[in-house]
Amino acid sequence: MTVLKGRGVFGGIAFGVLKAFKRDYFGINSEKIYVSDHQNEIEKFKYAKDLAIKQLDNLYNEALEEVGEEHAMIFQVHRMMIEDIEYANSIISIIINENANAEYAIWLTSRNFERSFEAMESDYMQQRAVDVRDVSKRIVSCINNLSDEHGFSGRRSIIIGADDLTPSEVLELNRKVVKGFVTMLGSENSHTSILARAMGIPCVIGLGEQLRPEFEKCEAIIDSFAGAVYISPDRVTVKRLKKKKELCEQRAEFLNNFKGKEDVTLDGQKIELCANIGNVTDLGGIIESDARGVGLFRSEFIFMGRSDYPTEDEQFKIYKKLAQKLEGKHAIIRTLDVGADKKIDYFNLPYEVNPAIGYRAIRICLDRIAIFKTQIRAILRASAFGNIKILFPMIISLDEVLKIKQILNEVKHNLIQEEIEFDKNIKIGIMIETPAAVMISDILAKEVDFFNIGTNDLIQYTLAVDRQNDKINFLYNPRHIAILRMIKIVCDNAKKNNVRVGICGEIAADETLIETFLAMGIDELSMSSAFILSIRKRVREIDVKTIKDKILKEL
Repeated sequence: MTVLKGRGVFGGIAFGVLKAFKRDYFGINSEKIYVSDHQNEIEKFKYAKDLAIKQLDNLYNEALEEVGEEHAMIFQVHRMMIEDIEYANSIISIIINENANAEYAIWLTSRNFERSFEAMESDYMQQRAVDVRDVSKRIVSCINNLSDEHGFSGRRSIIIGADDLTPSEVLELNRKVVKGFVTMLGSENSHTSILARAMGIPCVIGLGEQLRPEFEKCEAIIDSFAGAVYISPDRVTVKRLKKKKELCEQRAEFLNNFKGKEDVTLDGQKIELCANIGNVTDLGGIIESDARGVGLFRSEFIFMGRSDYPTEDEQFKIYKKLAQKLEGKHAIIRTLDVGADKKIDYFNLPYEVNPAIGYRAIRICLDRIAIFKTQIRAILRASAFGNIKILFPMIISLDEVLKIKQILNEVKHNLIQEEIEFDKNIKIGIMIETPAAVMISDILAKEVDFFNIGTNDLIQYTLAVDRQNDKINFLYNPRHIAILRMIKIVCDNAKKNNVRVGICGEIAADETLIETFLAMGIDELSMSSAFILSIRKRVREIDVKTIKDKILKEL
């Protein structure tokens, strides 16, 4: 037996025969071939491009059904890449100027784009090289009528091994046969990993040279909980992991018993467990998990996958549907949070060396006030149909909050003048995701109704760790004492001013921190709906009074 150690992405156990993921990257004609009929090659490219777009639209719709809008958006991003004028012009230029076949022109363009992305400092931008490779491969596959099945069929369970996988390759896997995958490369924050988590596919990434060709066709087991892959496992290991898998399945079934139960501790302390979503299509998960509401609605996804800004009415219809579908449960809508790793072409955002701390989120909204007012009008109009709250991201100063309130009051006044109904007492909150906001949270608390602590950004800003940089991923520590102390500072200042506090970062679903959050007095935890029932179970097992003093002394 050989044990390979990597990083688990989704907690699960999978059994199968290890098979290499073989892709004919650019089909059968990737070499440069001299052509004299330029127009024919250009038409081949345009036809394949249109066909690839149709495939991506189908993949988007399929992903929408299976994993929701937030995770399906990668296929809209791929669509935008294919439609990028610079990308298409480069291909056509190579065909004409080098008398080259379309396949070669696509390959060369892809290689040039990939190298540009890989040369960037941002790990997120480096990962876009994989996306360029994916869309380019798709176009050439359309030219050559290649299948995406990769030979994975039959009755035997399979675990696939690869250098890396693209999001579309993951979505196109035959899930009846493929039970999990392992890769040499990969980042826990890549689109591929995010999609695998959303789809519930056990996988281990970052195996490097441990994943060797001679393991092909060997029996294998993935233990994604432990970040381990067992090649040719012995009987004891097989028995142990079968038992572990069985216990996982039993636990999932057991957690269904917590639907309909209160989010309350043994000693009566209440907390609300809510879900993070990106679109109303994700509401099914809220119903299935019995979440108390939407703790974070990422409104930027309404703006993505489009060629122009959504109108007020388009936004209003989405927010209204959200409010009505929740039937009285609250929905916290975060205003537009683009920039950094969320680029939208029609915003024409400038290139930035360090976009994570650049022109983004509320900074864009307060600079482009017409866009901001349009969104606020749409949200306010929808508030007449349900329990909606507004959340403003990336706050660093009191001046920003006062400016936001001024704009909000202007919009409210205009709606009153137009005799348009809205919730005149709508609650407003701010994201606490910068150290600056933490340190002035006592001042900010006097101006808002609630705080939402965005721990993902707070951790990276406080620890000076790019959360998408795989090279320093080990430094990204949600349990760092500095982070926990910051959360406590926010909670203390909120309580003094009768302001509610929620956490909407990934650590909201960290069971090892639930006692700490309860001891601090967190009012709400918002997470992926898949974690709601397990966190509810943990909350109901805790007696806060017996642990509170000890936990707070350690901070």
